[in-house]
Amino acid sequence: MPEFLKVKTADEVLNLIEDFAPLEEETVLLEAAAGRVLSRNVEASCHVPHFRRAVMDGYAVRARDTFGASESLPALLTVVGEVFMGQPAQHTLGPGQAIAVPTGGAMPEGADALVMVEYTQDVGDGTIEVTRPVAPGDNVLEPGDDIAEASLLFPAGWQLRAQDVGVLAAVGMRSVSVFRVPRVAVLSTGDEIVSPDAPEVPVGKIRDINTFVLAAQVREAGAVPGWTHVVPDDLDQLAAACRQALTDHEVVLLSGGSSVGARDYTVQVLERLNGAELLVHGVAIRPGKPTILARIGSRILWGLPGQPASAMIVFTAFVRPSLLRLQGISVDRSSRTRTSRAVLQRNLPSVHGRADYIRVKLSEEDGQVLAEPVFGSSAMISTLARADGYVIVPEHVEGYEAGTEVTVHLFGSISRPFLAGKEET
Repeated sequence: MPEFLKVKTADEVLNLIEDFAPLEEETVLLEAAAGRVLSRNVEASCHVPHFRRAVMDGYAVRARDTFGASESLPALLTVVGEVFMGQPAQHTLGPGQAIAVPTGGAMPEGADALVMVEYTQDVGDGTIEVTRPVAPGDNVLEPGDDIAEASLLFPAGWQLRAQDVGVLAAVGMRSVSVFRVPRVAVLSTGDEIVSPDAPEVPVGKIRDINTFVLAAQVREAGAVPGWTHVVPDDLDQLAAACRQALTDHEVVLLSGGSSVGARDYTVQVLERLNGAELLVHGVAIRPGKPTILARIGSRILWGLPGQPASAMIVFTAFVRPSLLRLQGISVDRSSRTRTSRAVLQRNLPSVHGRADYIRVKLSEEDGQVLAEPVFGSSAMISTLARADGYVIVPEHVEGYEAGTEVTVHLFGSISRPFLAGKEET
């Protein structure tokens, strides 16, 4: 094991995370592709559309037959047929003729434009009046106008959105190669922890919170929660649980047991794991200083504080970015968390010498997003329920005054209605 204490700044921890390599690739069906990250470039295997098609309901025409047409002097054309959806055109268009075509229908040979039905009038006997001229190409998509064959659709590292999946379907892809999603084990430690459904909680015991909060955060980060388990404060049992979790999980989250103390076992557990490398033992932030990051071969172990607020903030600030990196998402420093700008409603004091991550609740007044500090012990879960995110006060700044515009790092994936369009990332 490396030296015992490796206290890092937040930026130093994030730099370590940026060096994590994505997991290996796998192939998934389009139904499961949204949110996944491409492991290789994707090119179009065909033109879209692959035939000339109308983009409006109307009549296929020769553009020169409509030149000079107006409401007072319409062009008269003879309707010689109709195109039906899903079928090729059955007629070739000649001079002075028109063919009815629905939106998305195939354009007939001989036609070079489409007149919208709004600018035509059926005068009977198979004749229409055209009251507005069209130019060649109007209201028509040529092959490859939407997507050209062999063009780059998305580069490796692109996180697929719903509309991107539609593009892949349009070029005939049924599956796609993506980086694998990490499985995450969540272990909570402590002799005092009991299940939430315990009918009675003796004095000195507390219901398990962190297991459920952290597993939910894992899901929100796009990863897969795997084994969840409560382990007593016993070094042998904790080491055995970590060994078991590391066999089939890429990441292990261990909440509690990361402080410097006689009964805090995370570092001692790492000493029992072959090949363990301690990268971080302490981060210069509050709350969340007793945070551990280690690598065991290709696996990652996070030791998180036992207090719920501290654990949730550390997850948002550091664990979530690490899970994104494993999924192949390359994010810059500003977009590792979702953020919103807001104006402080009251002074925000801070302790000089350590970065403060202070919880805030958001509200709106006269179209302005306001942030109100939520003070309270990091052991109080109610402060998390009231908070929408946190504001970072840098280590050499002694707080912010009321009225200061700040960046709020948002918890979770659900936004307040008034934040629509106001989030930075």
